[in-house]
Formats: sequence, C-alpha cells, structure tokens
Amino acid sequence: MSSADYSLQDGVAVITLNNPPVNGLGLPLREGLTSGLDRAVKDAAVRAVVVIGSAKAFSGGADIREFNTPKSTAVPTLHQIIATLDGMHKPVVAAIGGFAMGGGLELALACHYRVAAPRAQLAVPEVKLGILPGAGGTQRLPRLIPVAEALKMIVSGDPVPSEKGKALGLVDELVEGDLLAGAIAYANRLVAEGRGPRRIRDMSAKLDNAAQFFEQARAETAKSSRGFPAPMEIVTCVEAAVAKPFDEGIKVERARFEHLVNTSESKALRHMFFAERQTNKIPDVPDTTPVREVKRAAIIGAGTMGGGIGMSFANAGIPVTLIDAKQEALDRGMDTIRKNYAATVAKGRLKQEDMDKRMALISPALELAAAKDADIVIEAVFERMDVKQDIFRKLDAIAKPGAILATNTSTLDVDKIAAVTSRPQDVIGTHFFSPANVMRLLEVVRAAKTGKDVLATTMRLGKTLKKVAIVSGVCDGFIGNRMLEKYVVQSLFLLDEGATPQQVDGALQKWGMAMGPFTMYDMAGNDIGWEVRKRRAVERPDFIYSKIADRLCEQGRFGQKTGKGWYRYEPGNRKPIPDPEVEQMIAAYRKEIGVAPRAISDEEIVERCMYALANEGAHIIEEGIALRASDVDMVYLTGYGFPHYRGGPMFYADAVGLAKVLAAIGRFAKGYQGGTWKVAPLLAKLAAEGKTFN
Repeated sequence: MSSADYSLQDGVAVITLNNPPVNGLGLPLREGLTSGLDRAVKDAAVRAVVVIGSAKAFSGGADIREFNTPKSTAVPTLHQIIATLDGMHKPVVAAIGGFAMGGGLELALACHYRVAAPRAQLAVPEVKLGILPGAGGTQRLPRLIPVAEALKMIVSGDPVPSEKGKALGLVDELVEGDLLAGAIAYANRLVAEGRGPRRIRDMSAKLDNAAQFFEQARAETAKSSRGFPAPMEIVTCVEAAVAKPFDEGIKVERARFEHLVNTSESKALRHMFFAERQTNKIPDVPDTTPVREVKRAAIIGAGTMGGGIGMSFANAGIPVTLIDAKQEALDRGMDTIRKNYAATVAKGRLKQEDMDKRMALISPALELAAAKDADIVIEAVFERMDVKQDIFRKLDAIAKPGAILATNTSTLDVDKIAAVTSRPQDVIGTHFFSPANVMRLLEVVRAAKTGKDVLATTMRLGKTLKKVAIVSGVCDGFIGNRMLEKYVVQSLFLLDEGATPQQVDGALQKWGMAMGPFTMYDMAGNDIGWEVRKRRAVERPDFIYSKIADRLCEQGRFGQKTGKGWYRYEPGNRKPIPDPEVEQMIAAYRKEIGVAPRAISDEEIVERCMYALANEGAHIIEEGIALRASDVDMVYLTGYGFPHYRGGPMFYADAVGLAKVLAAIGRFAKGYQGGTWKVAPLLAKLAAEGKTFN
C-alpha cells in the first residue's frame, strides 16, 4: 500500500507524503513518491510538482521502524529518488510544514524550490547518531546557504526555524495560511515566469580564504567534539563541497558516512537513541492503562532537591506548592529558585515574562496541610527512614483520596515507606537527580503494592517534565546508586593500593566520564556517602570497603561546601586542587592496613571501575530490578555523566566482549580485596554462550 497520495490541482501535481506520525521515509512512502514523480513526468497536463507532508511534518527522515531490516535498503532508495528529482524537467517545489529533519530535509534540498510554513523546523541531526547526512546534505547545503552557516547546522544538528531559513536562502518563500494553496500558487508563478528546475548540484559553494576557514573550523570542532568522530568528518565533507565538483563531493560524503556508521561511537549513539524509546515499555502495564490527572503538585522540602523539582513542575506549567517547616529554609529555597531563573534570563535563554509566569506557579507554604489539594505529593527531605516515614504518616491523613504519594529517596526501601500509610497502592519512588531542573534522569521506583495506574501516571508525568523516566524495582540504591557503590568501592581500593584521587579521576575523565568519583563526591558532599556507610555498618556488618573515606569525613572534609574534601578549593572557585594532606592521610592508612603501594595503570583503573558497574548491572537485570539492559545504560547515560559515545555500562561491556570482561574480573578476584568481586551468573552465562546484554 502506497504511503504517498497523488492529485492534480490547477496544472500542478501534488504528491502528499502520508506515513504517520512523522512521514518517515519508509519503503511504501518511497515507492509512492517515485510513482508520483513518474506519473507527473508522463502527464502533459502537469506543469510543476509540489511535494508536501502534513501540517505537523514534512518528513522526519529515515523510518526508524525499518532500521536493521531489508526494507531500509530496498529499491527505490532515497538516493535514487534524489537522482530522479535531479533529472526532472518540470520544477518541483517542497512545501514544508512542521519540520523537515535529516533525510527529510535532504529530500527537500533535492527539490528545486522550497516554501515553508512559519516556524517550521529545519535540521540535519544525523551527527547526534554519530553519523552525517548521507543523501547529499553535506554537499547541497553549503552550495545553497553560506558555508559557515551550513557547517554550523550540520555539526550541531540543531534545527533552525523557517524564518531563519528564509534569511539564509534555504527557504524561498514563507507561506502564511494554507500551505498547499500557497505552494501551488508559488509553483504556478514559477511556470508563468519561465523559471524551470534550479538544481543545487549545479551551484557552487563560495568561500573566501577557504584554507584558513577550514583550518580554524577543524581546530574548533576538535575542541568541542572530544570523543565524537562525526563532527570532524563533517568538516571534511563540507570542505569537499567547496573544493570539489558535486559528484566527487558526493563520493567523499558516501565514504565518510560508511566509515562512521561502522564506528563504535555511532553504534553507541544509535543504541542510546533506541534505548530511550524502550524505557516506557513496561510488560504488565500496557499503553491502555488508565492514568490519573496531575494538575497540581506539592513538594515537601525546600532544599536544593526540592527547589529543583519545584522548578521542573513550574517549567511544565503545573502549579506547585513548596513546603518546608522552617521559614528560613523556605525563604532560602524560593530565593534560590528566583536566582536560578534570573541567571537563565540573563543568559538570554528565558524571557522575563516567562520567568514571572513560572515563579507565579510556585507557592511557598509552612504547613503540610498545604498539600491537601495536590494530585501528587513528592517528599524530598533528609535521607533517613524515620524522617520519611513520619512525613508519610502525616501525608496519609492530609492528602486527598487518589493523590500519588512519592518519595525522592535515593537509596531507602520504598516498601517500608509505603507500609506506614493506609494506601500503599498510591506510593511510588520518584528519584530525581540534582540539579533536578536540569538533569534528565528520573528513576521511577515501583514498590510491591504500587498500583499500575500510579506507575503509568508517573511515567507519563516524567515525559511531561521532560525527563527520561526509567522503572526500577525496590533495592538498596535502586539501579544507579546500587551500581555506583561498586564503582566507588573499587575507586577507594585503588587508593589503598597506590593510586591518588587525581590519578583515578584523571584516568576516568580521559576515558570519557564527565568527572571522576572523587570530584563527584566532593561536589555532592562526602557526608552523604558517610551517612549511607553508617547505615550499611548496621544493616550489613559484613560489607567490606576502604575506611579511608570515613577518615576523610571524620576530619570534616565534606567537599566543596567546606572548602576541603578529596581536594581543596579556593574560596568562590570549584576547581579541585590536589591536597598533600589527603595524600598523607592515604599513606598513613596504607601503613595502618599493611598495604605497600604499587604502580597502577590508567587502564586498570578504567577496567576495574567499568567492569564493576557492568557486573552489578548484570545482577540488577537478573533480579528483575531493571526491566532490560538498555534501561541500565540509560540510567548512566542520563544521570551519571557516562559518555554517550560509550553507550552505557552494559553496551560498553558488550563492545569489549563479555568473555574478556569475565576474564578480567577473574584476575581482579585474585588481587587486593578480591573477595568483593561476585560474578553475576547472567554475565557468566552470556559470556559462555557468546551472547551480549543488549
């Protein structure tokens, strides 16, 4: 069945792309478009052609439903359709409504003219998948608009509105009102004026001082795209558009595209793309599950986390009450929110009127009773079970029937919190990450009695708040922090054995992590981990870890907030400075435990920390805490500074090879504190079978 409709209107053949939701360039659409073009060529009554999508989408590019299937490369391909357009002797006009993305914009560029609706979005975002536009985009765009602007569009992958497209020359005319009527009128005007096909391939990309321009472009791109090969390859392709004839430039584009599509970085980014779309698929909670309305929220706790969560709701247009028992804390919380918004306004990323609207949605209150009308109440107070249970007992009596009661705990047992209420079916974990108004990750913790409608509602709310919501079962630390503990345990053992905090951090940052564990803990506050370890000592007295972190805390070195932690900090400056006092403390601790320091390679540091993550992730998948390996990857990619081009801990282990990972863990198990390595049966099984997590 064709996914493109054909009609003849006022001497103009109209080919309407019809493959909802985004007019992906799937095989039926490609066949329908080819058929329409062929029909238009043969019909003497046709003077011009208009290719149009829907009001919401001209085309979003490749149809992701065909990825990794024979259909994606079946004839006719997008390249063949573009060649057909190049050979047309009747003018073809692309009429762009909504957006033209990736291959969709490349299709529009192969048309001879482009008209667009106001505010339509135009982009070639392939770089975000670790590749580059592979259907002539790198060759046509620099020939049509200024080379610097073309390079910026392709390297960033960010959309430009049609108004800017018109100013650049990407769009020939903006159409107010009915897009199709405007496009037909424009096509007939072309015919009346005797303007035939205008092929971008026949144009030249003009640039003065090209050698100097591309030298500077390479230097800037190398600096801004660490770990990502695609941006540098894009510079090469755009340079070819300037320096070579069109057909030779296309050969460069094709070669660089085929190279990139096989890189580990592109495979990782494509894995991330699909993994994100899997996160909301919950086997026993179908899409048809009824959801509750969330029109008003309340947050308990006006600290950094509570304020950030409040901002997330206000940003989504949902009124929120921010509650704290202390006036001083409430005032400080509201002031911090105001300052955060003001900083965004000062950077030009938010209008003052929008800041005022968002601030008006946040109402401060001192009494828990202010939560009585909220559809969801999120507790964000100190990480102690007795404190949280006390609040939930009170909320149980205050909150209206049907209200969702959520806890922002990062490690505690949500079942025990739910148990103190008379409505455990309404209780759920919503673990936001700090700063909550910025970080995309939201771990949604499904307790034993959480209602399916509550889970479905919370997942939908996550989307409303522009978060990546990922379901976790109940366990100590859920997905992210449970894995992080194993990562940190290894980083501390590495200190015991001879490494320094700056060496561990440096090795992991060089590998791609946003920051190393010691910089991270100094930023978060070393006292938080200390509190968790004190609880562990009671709950799991057999838990083995290096005591050096406790020694640090005993001296009040809590990190940036005290000016000293694993590093020292100058007033008003967050740059970590290695501190000889810490190295002396570590040396003294080594003597105390009788460990002689040894030289440790950066490779060993990365392997021990990364394989600790993957091994614990395997335990978590096997226990059913995480629904799938890709969910584990998304937790780390969106909440823990894991480099996108590595694909997440489980994907990275797959890329290394699970047999190799297992062998390395076997070696580590024979070394210092080797007994702490407990190989996940799932890892051993998959390695033996030659399989992968993803």
